[in-house]
Amino acid sequence: MRLKNKVAIVTGGASGFGAEIARCYAREGANVVIADLNEAGGQKIAAEIGAAAVSIRCDVSKRADIDRAVALAVEKFGTIDIVVNNAGYTHKNQPFLNVDEAAFDRCFDVNVKAIYHMINAVVPMMRLKKSGCIINTGSTAGIRPRPGLTWYNASKGAANLLTKSLAVELASDNIRVNVICPVIGDTAMLGDFMGVPDTPENRARFIATIPMGRMSLPRDIANAAVFLASEEASFLTGVELPVDGGRTI
Repeated sequence: MRLKNKVAIVTGGASGFGAEIARCYAREGANVVIADLNEAGGQKIAAEIGAAAVSIRCDVSKRADIDRAVALAVEKFGTIDIVVNNAGYTHKNQPFLNVDEAAFDRCFDVNVKAIYHMINAVVPMMRLKKSGCIINTGSTAGIRPRPGLTWYNASKGAANLLTKSLAVELASDNIRVNVICPVIGDTAMLGDFMGVPDTPENRARFIATIPMGRMSLPRDIANAAVFLASEEASFLTGVELPVDGGRTI
């Protein structure tokens, strides 16, 4: 087991990419705290996993909620080795002038400010241990943006870049920071990303832009998250890893 006895916090772990990351981490021997605004969904995934997982309601844009998730991890499992900042939000695909300020703020609160809160909450204890692994979920949108998602694209570009900056600053503390950049996937936010009804025809339009001919799946992202958290990736930091079937080529 590649993550035996590790302790991980996975935000946005109640569904989609985050739920599969939590499942895969537990299968690889980790104890997992699922932190998600969807309290019932988080409890369901934790119950599915069993004793290796607990869940907590968490609005990642609120420092107090992040602190509670961190405290739960320490209380239940003793420490924190891995953090996956996976929770995400997007405005609906539309002309940028049509996106209201509330949607703009929510994009940056969840996709960027949440990382700020988590970093400030966990880095001091990781520095004391001289070890840690932080994985952010960025996006191919921050590398090769699609039209209609300007403010979401900008928030993911920030997540991608801040990962590299954090990696440089934290390398001397043996804290690794990497970012996974998924292409559009079959998750609850798919309709907002497309901005059109979720029909086979509309899906085909987006799939046509991905050389390998399909959207990303939760298992694709989870496999990358397991690798980046494992000892096999111990010399990797600041990596912007597209999991995209060739979309960003």
